Amino acid sequence: MSLHRVIISGGGTGGHIFPAVAIANEIKEKYPDCEILFVGAKGRMEMSRVPEAGYPIEGLDIAGLQRKLDLSNLLLPIKVLRSYRQASSIIKKFRPQIAIGVGGYASAPLLFAAQMKGIPTLIQEQNSYAGLTNKLLSKRAKKICVAYEGMEAYFPVEKLVHTGNPVRPEMVDWKGKRDEAMAFFGLDSSKSVVLAIGGSLGARSINQALAEHVNRFRDSDVQLVWQTGKSFADKASTFSGDGIHALAFIQRMDLAYAAADIVISRAGALSISELCLVGKPAILVPSPNVAEDHQTKNAQVLVKAGAAEMVSDKDASSILVEQALNLLRHEEMGKKLSENLLRLGINDAAQRILKEIETLVHE
Repeated sequence: MSLHRVIISGGGTGGHIFPAVAIANEIKEKYPDCEILFVGAKGRMEMSRVPEAGYPIEGLDIAGLQRKLDLSNLLLPIKVLRSYRQASSIIKKFRPQIAIGVGGYASAPLLFAAQMKGIPTLIQEQNSYAGLTNKLLSKRAKKICVAYEGMEAYFPVEKLVHTGNPVRPEMVDWKGKRDEAMAFFGLDSSKSVVLAIGGSLGARSINQALAEHVNRFRDSDVQLVWQTGKSFADKASTFSGDGIHALAFIQRMDLAYAAADIVISRAGALSISELCLVGKPAILVPSPNVAEDHQTKNAQVLVKAGAAEMVSDKDASSILVEQALNLLRHEEMGKKLSENLLRLGINDAAQRILKEIETLVHE
């Protein structure tokens, strides 16, 4: 049995795209001659990020439902029908052995078209709370690879496989790099370091909380490595100096994790999967601006397991910085969080997913 042609669909955010690329990379490593085609939504970030990773991609004329009253919602049925026809045409031409959906607008028409043609489909659900699209697609999907226990609340239990979320190995390979990290960020190795990351675009509540209380870090002799996102970078740069290192984007996350004593982060699926492998004590600030409030549900899984602390978005301004400094002071608490976090980590998720792909194609 060999893999010759695989379609991977979805995107919209890095949380969908990076696991998809990790799956593709794993397939390519074992089956170098396998053709892999991505299908995304026109105008979304996958249309540039996937080619940057070395894979071809085709775009569908699909868009999501706007939650606020918007005239564009009237065009949605037309876009859905058009994208379904486009997806059917792509499948007919490419003739994949299997179609993999990672979430995002494009996965719905592509996987549904594949299912209608009798092609086996596999869903990779990153979050602890399944979205409506994946729940609908799961009825005809052959396998559903999940990152959390308890997903039988959303999917047929006999289709579930607990694989974890694939992460890029270079992101979490931090051990033995502390000295390099200190030099890279210009840090003092004798002082503690807080790493704050709000995703590649930044996080407004985290940024505002840090900006309002930045002097608390200086007063406590604690250093801050702060990924601000592009929109907050100019303002944050005015705080840089005296142990505050504000950066629009951190390219070397391995060094950022190596430097950190604790981490402040959003609770996206990919961020949590990385943190579970890194094992640094974390305070999660879930974004409220996501479908079905899934980041809060992701964070609650870790809190329940004693693997992280959580601060709500609305409370970040008043308590986030003090809670971070308190966690630094209580080393035993941090050690316990770290131990529990590492127990949740799965470092071979891509290999596990590939095994399921192979089984379906063989069948």
